[in-house]
Amino acid sequence: MAVYTDISEGELASFLDAYSIGTLLSYKGIAEGVENSNFLLHMSSGAYILTLYEKRVNPDDLPFFIGLMQHLSDKGINCPLPVQRKDGGTIGELAGRPAAVVTFLEGMWMRRPTVEHCREVGAALAAMHLAGQDFPLRRHNALSVGGWRPLWERAAARADEVQKGLAREVEADLALLEANWPTDLPQGVIHADLFPDNVFFLGQELSGLIDFYFACTDTLVYDLAICLNAWCFEKDNYSFNLTKGTALLSAYTAVRPISPAEARMLPLLAHGAALRFMLTRLYDWLNTPAGSLVVKKDPIEYLRRMRFHRQIRSASEYGLTMEGAPA
Repeated sequence: MAVYTDISEGELASFLDAYSIGTLLSYKGIAEGVENSNFLLHMSSGAYILTLYEKRVNPDDLPFFIGLMQHLSDKGINCPLPVQRKDGGTIGELAGRPAAVVTFLEGMWMRRPTVEHCREVGAALAAMHLAGQDFPLRRHNALSVGGWRPLWERAAARADEVQKGLAREVEADLALLEANWPTDLPQGVIHADLFPDNVFFLGQELSGLIDFYFACTDTLVYDLAICLNAWCFEKDNYSFNLTKGTALLSAYTAVRPISPAEARMLPLLAHGAALRFMLTRLYDWLNTPAGSLVVKKDPIEYLRRMRFHRQIRSASEYGLTMEGAPA
Protein backbone atom coordinates (compact mmCIF):
# COMPACT_ATOMS: atom_id res chain seq x y z
CA MET A 1 0.00 0.00 0.00
CA ALA A 2 1.16 3.55 -0.71
CA VAL A 3 0.11 6.94 -2.02
CA TYR A 4 1.31 8.03 -5.45
CA THR A 5 -1.81 9.94 -6.53
CA ASP A 6 -3.34 12.56 -4.24
CA ILE A 7 -7.09 13.17 -4.28
CA SER A 8 -9.26 16.03 -3.07
CA GLU A 9 -12.26 15.69 -0.79
CA GLY A 10 -14.53 16.93 -3.55
CA GLU A 11 -13.49 14.41 -6.20
CA LEU A 12 -13.55 11.61 -3.63
CA ALA A 13 -17.08 12.52 -2.52
CA SER A 14 -18.20 12.56 -6.15
CA PHE A 15 -16.63 9.13 -6.73
CA LEU A 16 -18.33 7.70 -3.64
CA ASP A 17 -21.76 8.86 -4.84
CA ALA A 18 -21.69 5.73 -7.01
CA TYR A 19 -21.74 3.53 -3.86
CA SER A 20 -24.36 2.86 -1.21
CA ILE A 21 -22.01 3.01 1.75
CA GLY A 22 -23.15 6.22 3.39
CA THR A 23 -21.53 9.60 3.91
CA LEU A 24 -17.78 10.28 3.89
CA LEU A 25 -16.64 11.28 7.40
CA SER A 26 -12.87 11.31 6.88
CA TYR A 27 -10.09 9.72 4.85
CA LYS A 28 -6.32 9.41 4.96
CA GLY A 29 -3.56 8.00 2.79
CA ILE A 30 -1.76 4.79 3.72
CA ALA A 31 2.00 5.09 3.26
CA GLU A 32 3.11 1.44 3.55
CA GLY A 33 3.90 -0.47 0.38
CA VAL A 34 5.08 0.43 -3.09
CA GLU A 35 2.50 -0.48 -5.74
CA ASN A 36 -0.84 1.39 -5.66
CA SER A 37 -2.36 4.45 -3.96
CA ASN A 38 -4.44 3.45 -0.94
CA PHE A 39 -6.71 5.36 1.41
CA LEU A 40 -8.57 4.46 4.57
CA LEU A 41 -12.14 5.72 4.31
CA HIS A 42 -14.34 6.35 7.32
CA MET A 43 -17.93 6.29 6.09
CA SER A 44 -21.13 6.59 8.08
CA SER A 45 -21.62 2.84 7.46
CA GLY A 46 -18.12 1.85 8.60
CA ALA A 47 -14.50 1.69 7.41
CA TYR A 48 -13.33 0.78 3.89
CA ILE A 49 -10.16 0.75 1.82
CA LEU A 50 -10.01 2.69 -1.46
CA THR A 51 -7.35 1.63 -3.97
CA LEU A 52 -6.26 3.62 -7.02
CA TYR A 53 -4.44 1.30 -9.41
CA GLU A 54 -1.26 2.94 -10.63
CA LYS A 55 0.57 2.58 -13.94
CA ARG A 56 2.31 -0.71 -13.14
CA VAL A 57 -1.10 -2.40 -12.78
CA ASN A 58 -2.67 -3.58 -16.03
CA PRO A 59 -6.40 -2.67 -15.94
CA ASP A 60 -7.10 -5.96 -17.73
CA ASP A 61 -5.92 -7.78 -14.57
CA LEU A 62 -8.49 -6.13 -12.32
CA PRO A 63 -11.27 -8.70 -12.93
CA PHE A 64 -8.81 -11.38 -11.77
CA PHE A 65 -7.96 -9.54 -8.55
CA ILE A 66 -11.52 -8.55 -7.72
CA GLY A 67 -12.95 -11.93 -8.68
CA LEU A 68 -10.32 -13.77 -6.66
CA MET A 69 -11.15 -11.90 -3.45
CA GLN A 70 -14.83 -12.71 -3.90
CA HIS A 71 -14.04 -16.37 -4.67
CA LEU A 72 -11.75 -16.82 -1.68
CA SER A 73 -14.24 -15.16 0.65
CA ASP A 74 -16.95 -17.49 -0.62
CA LYS A 75 -14.63 -20.41 0.23
CA GLY A 76 -14.16 -19.23 3.80
CA ILE A 77 -10.88 -17.33 3.49
CA ASN A 78 -10.94 -14.06 5.45
CA CYS A 79 -9.99 -11.34 2.98
CA PRO A 80 -11.36 -7.96 1.83
CA LEU A 81 -14.59 -8.08 -0.15
CA PRO A 82 -15.06 -5.82 -3.19
CA VAL A 83 -17.90 -3.35 -2.66
CA GLN A 84 -20.41 -3.16 -5.50
CA ARG A 85 -21.32 0.17 -7.02
CA LYS A 86 -24.94 1.13 -7.57
CA ASP A 87 -24.61 0.05 -11.20
CA GLY A 88 -23.49 -3.46 -10.13
CA GLY A 89 -19.85 -2.98 -11.10
CA THR A 90 -16.86 -3.03 -8.75
CA ILE A 91 -14.34 -0.87 -10.64
CA GLY A 92 -14.67 2.88 -11.20
CA GLU A 93 -12.32 5.74 -12.05
CA LEU A 94 -10.85 8.40 -9.78
CA ALA A 95 -8.14 10.97 -10.58
CA GLY A 96 -7.60 9.30 -13.94
CA ARG A 97 -6.94 5.91 -12.35
CA PRO A 98 -9.04 2.74 -12.14
CA ALA A 99 -10.28 2.50 -8.56
CA ALA A 100 -12.13 0.11 -6.27
CA VAL A 101 -13.48 0.05 -2.72
CA VAL A 102 -13.11 -3.04 -0.53
CA THR A 103 -14.23 -3.85 2.99
CA PHE A 104 -11.92 -3.14 5.92
CA LEU A 105 -10.51 -6.03 7.95
CA GLU A 106 -9.95 -5.59 11.68
CA GLY A 107 -6.56 -6.53 13.05
CA MET A 108 -2.91 -5.53 13.11
CA TRP A 109 0.09 -6.75 11.19
CA MET A 110 2.98 -8.09 13.25
CA ARG A 111 6.23 -6.08 13.18
CA ARG A 112 7.99 -8.94 14.98
CA PRO A 113 6.22 -12.20 14.16
CA THR A 114 6.43 -15.01 16.68
CA VAL A 115 6.61 -18.74 16.06
CA GLU A 116 2.85 -18.93 16.57
CA HIS A 117 2.25 -16.22 13.95
CA CYS A 118 4.38 -18.20 11.49
CA ARG A 119 2.35 -21.33 12.23
CA GLU A 120 -0.89 -19.44 11.57
CA VAL A 121 0.45 -18.08 8.28
CA GLY A 122 1.54 -21.50 7.07
CA ALA A 123 -1.93 -22.94 7.64
CA ALA A 124 -3.64 -19.92 6.08
CA LEU A 125 -1.46 -20.03 2.97
CA ALA A 126 -2.23 -23.71 2.42
CA ALA A 127 -5.95 -23.08 2.92
CA MET A 128 -5.81 -20.26 0.38
CA HIS A 129 -4.06 -22.53 -2.14
CA LEU A 130 -6.74 -25.18 -1.75
CA ALA A 131 -9.56 -22.62 -1.95
CA GLY A 132 -8.12 -21.21 -5.17
CA GLN A 133 -7.91 -24.54 -6.99
CA ASP A 134 -11.27 -24.08 -8.73
CA PHE A 135 -10.95 -20.34 -9.39
CA PRO A 136 -11.66 -20.16 -13.14
CA LEU A 137 -9.49 -17.17 -14.12
CA ARG A 138 -5.75 -17.29 -14.75
CA ARG A 139 -3.11 -14.57 -14.60
CA HIS A 140 0.49 -14.90 -15.74
CA ASN A 141 3.12 -14.03 -13.13
CA ALA A 142 5.11 -11.24 -14.80
CA LEU A 143 7.47 -11.23 -11.82
CA SER A 144 8.50 -14.87 -12.05
CA VAL A 145 11.83 -16.01 -13.45
CA GLY A 146 11.06 -14.86 -17.01
CA GLY A 147 10.52 -11.28 -15.86
CA TRP A 148 13.60 -10.91 -13.68
CA ARG A 149 16.20 -10.23 -16.36
CA PRO A 150 14.22 -7.39 -18.03
CA LEU A 151 13.73 -5.85 -14.59
CA TRP A 152 17.40 -6.31 -13.77
CA GLU A 153 18.46 -4.64 -17.02
CA ARG A 154 16.60 -1.49 -15.93
CA ALA A 155 18.67 -1.28 -12.73
CA ALA A 156 21.95 -3.05 -13.53
CA ALA A 157 23.95 0.02 -14.55
CA ARG A 158 23.49 1.59 -11.11
CA ALA A 159 23.45 -1.55 -8.98
CA ASP A 160 26.96 -1.09 -7.62
CA GLU A 161 25.90 2.32 -6.27
CA VAL A 162 23.87 0.34 -3.72
CA GLN A 163 26.60 -2.18 -2.93
CA LYS A 164 29.90 -2.78 -4.69
CA GLY A 165 29.91 -6.10 -6.54
CA LEU A 166 26.12 -6.40 -6.62
CA ALA A 167 25.99 -6.55 -10.41
CA ARG A 168 28.33 -9.54 -10.50
CA GLU A 169 26.34 -11.42 -7.84
CA VAL A 170 23.01 -10.85 -9.56
CA GLU A 171 24.30 -11.94 -12.96
CA ALA A 172 25.53 -15.22 -11.50
CA ASP A 173 22.30 -15.90 -9.62
CA LEU A 174 20.14 -15.07 -12.63
CA ALA A 175 22.04 -17.54 -14.80
CA LEU A 176 21.71 -20.28 -12.18
CA LEU A 177 18.00 -19.75 -11.61
CA GLU A 178 17.10 -19.38 -15.29
CA ALA A 179 18.85 -22.68 -16.04
CA ASN A 180 17.20 -24.66 -13.24
CA TRP A 181 13.77 -23.12 -12.59
CA PRO A 182 11.10 -25.85 -12.37
CA THR A 183 8.09 -25.87 -14.70
CA ASP A 184 6.40 -29.15 -13.73
CA LEU A 185 5.35 -28.63 -10.09
CA PRO A 186 1.69 -28.20 -8.97
CA GLN A 187 0.30 -24.80 -9.89
CA GLY A 188 -2.68 -22.68 -8.89
CA VAL A 189 -3.53 -19.29 -7.46
CA ILE A 190 -0.72 -17.83 -5.36
CA HIS A 191 -0.73 -14.63 -3.30
CA ALA A 192 2.88 -13.86 -4.31
CA ASP A 193 3.28 -11.08 -1.70
CA LEU A 194 2.24 -12.56 1.65
CA PHE A 195 4.52 -10.42 3.80
CA PRO A 196 3.69 -9.59 7.44
CA ASP A 197 2.06 -6.29 6.44
CA ASN A 198 -0.43 -8.24 4.32
CA VAL A 199 -1.57 -10.51 7.15
CA PHE A 200 -3.71 -9.23 10.04
CA PHE A 201 -3.91 -10.71 13.52
CA LEU A 202 -6.12 -10.23 16.54
CA GLY A 203 -3.75 -11.35 19.27
CA GLN A 204 -2.21 -14.64 18.17
CA GLU A 205 -5.12 -15.48 15.86
CA LEU A 206 -4.94 -14.66 12.17
CA SER A 207 -7.88 -12.45 11.20
CA GLY A 208 -7.36 -12.05 7.46
CA LEU A 209 -5.19 -11.79 4.35
CA ILE A 210 -5.06 -8.57 2.32
CA ASP A 211 -3.50 -6.99 -0.79
CA PHE A 212 -4.04 -9.53 -3.56
CA TYR A 213 -2.68 -7.26 -6.31
CA PHE A 214 0.32 -9.49 -7.07
CA ALA A 215 -1.81 -12.65 -7.03
CA CYS A 216 -1.41 -14.83 -10.10
CA THR A 217 -1.27 -18.40 -11.39
CA ASP A 218 2.07 -19.98 -10.57
CA THR A 219 3.86 -22.78 -8.71
CA LEU A 220 2.24 -23.25 -5.30
CA VAL A 221 5.42 -24.09 -3.43
CA TYR A 222 6.99 -20.88 -4.79
CA ASP A 223 4.42 -19.01 -2.69
CA LEU A 224 5.61 -21.03 0.30
CA ALA A 225 9.20 -20.04 -0.53
CA ILE A 226 8.16 -16.37 -0.56
CA CYS A 227 6.70 -16.79 2.93
CA LEU A 228 9.88 -18.41 4.24
CA ASN A 229 11.76 -15.30 3.14
CA ALA A 230 9.18 -12.90 4.50
CA TRP A 231 8.44 -14.50 7.88
CA CYS A 232 11.39 -16.59 9.05
CA PHE A 233 14.38 -14.24 9.02
CA GLU A 234 15.16 -12.08 12.04
CA LYS A 235 15.12 -8.30 11.56
CA ASP A 236 17.99 -7.56 13.92
CA ASN A 237 20.67 -9.97 12.68
CA TYR A 238 19.13 -11.20 9.39
CA SER A 239 19.56 -14.85 10.44
CA PHE A 240 17.13 -17.60 9.49
CA ASN A 241 15.03 -18.76 12.45
CA LEU A 242 14.74 -22.53 12.13
CA THR A 243 12.00 -22.73 14.76
CA LYS A 244 9.85 -20.32 12.77
CA GLY A 245 10.61 -22.14 9.53
CA THR A 246 9.63 -25.47 11.08
CA ALA A 247 6.36 -24.01 12.40
CA LEU A 248 5.41 -22.43 9.08
CA LEU A 249 6.27 -25.50 6.99
CA SER A 250 4.66 -28.04 9.33
CA ALA A 251 1.43 -26.02 9.49
CA TYR A 252 1.35 -25.65 5.71
CA THR A 253 1.97 -29.34 5.00
CA ALA A 254 -0.61 -30.38 7.58
CA VAL A 255 -3.24 -28.65 5.40
CA ARG A 256 -1.72 -29.24 1.94
CA PRO A 257 0.94 -31.97 1.89
CA ILE A 258 3.73 -31.32 -0.61
CA SER A 259 5.41 -33.87 -2.83
CA PRO A 260 9.06 -34.96 -2.65
CA ALA A 261 9.62 -33.10 -5.93
CA GLU A 262 8.28 -29.88 -4.39
CA ALA A 263 10.48 -30.40 -1.34
CA ARG A 264 13.58 -30.93 -3.48
CA MET A 265 13.01 -27.65 -5.31
CA LEU A 266 12.24 -25.55 -2.23
CA PRO A 267 15.84 -24.24 -1.77
CA LEU A 268 16.04 -23.08 -5.39
CA LEU A 269 12.58 -21.49 -5.19
CA ALA A 270 13.48 -19.70 -1.95
CA HIS A 271 16.66 -18.42 -3.60
CA GLY A 272 14.60 -17.17 -6.54
CA ALA A 273 12.05 -15.53 -4.27
CA ALA A 274 14.84 -13.63 -2.51
CA LEU A 275 16.22 -12.46 -5.86
CA ARG A 276 12.76 -11.39 -7.06
CA PHE A 277 12.21 -9.11 -4.06
CA MET A 278 15.76 -7.80 -4.12
CA LEU A 279 15.24 -6.77 -7.76
CA THR A 280 11.95 -4.96 -7.23
CA ARG A 281 13.32 -3.25 -4.13
CA LEU A 282 16.48 -2.27 -6.03
CA TYR A 283 14.48 -0.81 -8.92
CA ASP A 284 12.21 1.15 -6.55
CA TRP A 285 15.19 2.29 -4.45
CA LEU A 286 16.77 3.81 -7.54
CA ASN A 287 13.61 5.12 -9.23
CA THR A 288 10.91 6.11 -6.71
CA PRO A 289 10.04 9.78 -7.37
CA ALA A 290 11.09 12.30 -4.75
CA GLY A 291 8.16 13.47 -2.64
CA SER A 292 6.07 10.30 -2.99
CA LEU A 293 4.41 9.19 0.22
CA VAL A 294 6.09 5.80 -0.08
CA VAL A 295 8.31 3.85 2.30
CA LYS A 296 11.24 2.58 0.20
CA LYS A 297 12.51 -0.86 1.25
CA ASP A 298 16.18 -1.75 1.46
CA PRO A 299 17.27 -4.22 -1.27
CA ILE A 300 20.30 -5.31 0.77
CA GLU A 301 18.02 -7.14 3.21
CA TYR A 302 17.12 -9.53 0.40
CA LEU A 303 20.66 -9.72 -0.92
CA ARG A 304 21.56 -11.27 2.44
CA ARG A 305 18.75 -13.80 1.99
CA MET A 306 20.03 -14.65 -1.50
CA ARG A 307 23.43 -15.43 -0.03
CA PHE A 308 21.86 -17.63 2.65
CA HIS A 309 19.80 -19.67 0.19
CA ARG A 310 22.83 -20.33 -2.03
CA GLN A 311 24.24 -22.51 0.76
CA ILE A 312 21.08 -24.58 1.34
CA ARG A 313 21.08 -28.09 -0.10
CA SER A 314 17.94 -29.59 1.46
CA ALA A 315 14.51 -28.37 2.52
CA SER A 316 15.19 -29.98 5.89
CA GLU A 317 17.54 -27.05 6.57
CA TYR A 318 14.44 -24.82 6.57
CA GLY A 319 12.69 -27.16 9.01
CA LEU A 320 10.71 -29.33 6.60
CA THR A 321 10.11 -32.87 7.83
CA MET A 322 8.17 -35.24 5.60
CA GLU A 323 8.34 -38.75 4.25
CA GLY A 324 10.29 -38.68 1.01
CA ALA A 325 11.90 -35.29 1.64
CA PRO A 326 15.65 -35.19 0.92
CA ALA A 327 17.89 -35.74 3.91
